[in-house]
Amino acid sequence: MFGQNVADGVTDGHRHVFPRAVRFADIDSLGHVNNVRFFDYLEDARQAMFLVDPHREGGTPFKGLVVARHEIDYRRPLTFRPDPVRVESWVAEIRPVRFLLEYEIRDDDEVFVRARSVLVAYDVERASPRRLNEDELAYLRRFAG
Repeated sequence: MFGQNVADGVTDGHRHVFPRAVRFADIDSLGHVNNVRFFDYLEDARQAMFLVDPHREGGTPFKGLVVARHEIDYRRPLTFRPDPVRVESWVAEIRPVRFLLEYEIRDDDEVFVRARSVLVAYDVERASPRRLNEDELAYLRRFAG
């Protein structure tokens, strides 16, 4: 699967790769994945990238990330299929309190969606933004393109 290291979801190109099944429930009356469902695909990939994979690697999962902005470009219709698509994610910009995460939902031949999210480090107890810590910054740099 596109040079993926299965242990940590990282490809040779510094992209996090999350395989996502196209479920029958994702399909709308026009026979393709409903545009709102793509946000679920992106969320599932973020959960894997920032919670599941760090835990699996013995690190500390990110706590208190909030989405400040989403942008999505629909490139091609995605229809029901037996094989999963890949949600490939990478960090395009890192600032002290926030970072820009970019994505493609794709297979080997086509890009179905391109998207980006601005994520902000957030202190839940204080209900305010916080600075990214050194461990978080190091993890993000692994996926910087």
